[in-house]
Amino acid sequence: MSRLTHAGIVRVVIDIPGELAEAQEMYNGAAGKAFIAALPDLAAQFLDRWGLRLDGPSMNGVSALVLPVVRADGVRAVLKLQLLDEESEGEPVALRAWDGDGAVRLLDHDPATGTMLLERLDENRMLAHLADTREAVLVIARLLDRLTSFPAPPGLRRLGDITVRMLERTPWALARIPDPEARRLVADCAAAVREVADEPGGRLLHWDLHDENVLAAERADWLAIDPKPLAGDPGFELWPALHNRFDAAEVRWRFDAMTDVLGLDRDRARAWTYGRLLQNALWDVEDARPIEPHQLEIARLLA
Repeated sequence: MSRLTHAGIVRVVIDIPGELAEAQEMYNGAAGKAFIAALPDLAAQFLDRWGLRLDGPSMNGVSALVLPVVRADGVRAVLKLQLLDEESEGEPVALRAWDGDGAVRLLDHDPATGTMLLERLDENRMLAHLADTREAVLVIARLLDRLTSFPAPPGLRRLGDITVRMLERTPWALARIPDPEARRLVADCAAAVREVADEPGGRLLHWDLHDENVLAAERADWLAIDPKPLAGDPGFELWPALHNRFDAAEVRWRFDAMTDVLGLDRDRARAWTYGRLLQNALWDVEDARPIEPHQLEIARLLA
């Protein structure tokens, strides 16, 4: 990345990773292509508005471009540019509620575009690099214990609404799962979710706290990034840590350790964990993909 000056006009030149462009086109079609095309101008707008200078190469996830920057006051930060949608719309709401307690701190936000200025963490030290997988699970559990201690602010997506839609869609999906055992497991998951659907909870959920969404920081050992927030039951949060670096022999230990740290009722937590399998299975069926074997194995091991 660099700044070029031509005829008195300052133009920002930004490296846009090809994988980000491909993901945007795959998942968002024409809107994703338009977002990628607009990124240089969008970045220039916010570098100027918030008094930022570029401070390193572009980074990206599946849906966002992240630019390391330095503010005029010397504070190191990152500028996160993303397509505004239902998920990204809730991210600043959650980060503002947490205010740095267990999560990256929000420094500034533009509601019209979803652009955020965030505290800079150490992108080279993510929890996925920690060799001790049990300690990694405990790190996630301790973060979830803090994050889910907050009541969900108004306006977020609600687990109760998502659950209703999942259960409505289940008969359609079951009819399209060819393997009898997979079909039975998904049906059992739906049955478990029905038992808890009337009490979906109202805590602030991260929803996507896997070990690549936890980074080291100067002010804390580990902090969460990239929430896809929901209002709901903390039991709905356990799935990613069960699936990270999958090990069938560790699934029960991970589930028991996390429910202990969070102080959760295990039957309810198991039911909401089945809810995550149901959600993933519905997505797989809708995309005409087979259900991932590891996900089905987790369901078997928790039964």
